[in-house]
Amino acid sequence: MGQLTTHILDTAAGRPASGVRIDLFAERDGAWCELVSVRTNDDGRVDSPLLQGADLRPGRHRLVFHVGAYFRGTAQPGVEAGFLDLVPVEFGVADAEAHYHVPLLVTPWSYCTYRGS
Repeated sequence: MGQLTTHILDTAAGRPASGVRIDLFAERDGAWCELVSVRTNDDGRVDSPLLQGADLRPGRHRLVFHVGAYFRGTAQPGVEAGFLDLVPVEFGVADAEAHYHVPLLVTPWSYCTYRGS
């Protein structure tokens, strides 16, 4: 059964990013439709897959990570709150039976993502 999962690591602090809002969109008939909005748990993950089974369909998807609010709330020394606010990651799902894991490694000044396992 296919599924879409994610997690966020605050690499500047060396810990999972908890409480981060994540919005998931799918492109349907040329328009972006919001499917779900969740927050990360203490492990920087969401409690269940964002999509799974019949809900995971081939096509374009977008995750929007609300990292600006997270960093404003961390009170990390030297954090320049506001450089990154929303981090959109657009990707394609080709095989609805596959596992798509889209992690975000983030600092107040940069981010990296990849297709994980």
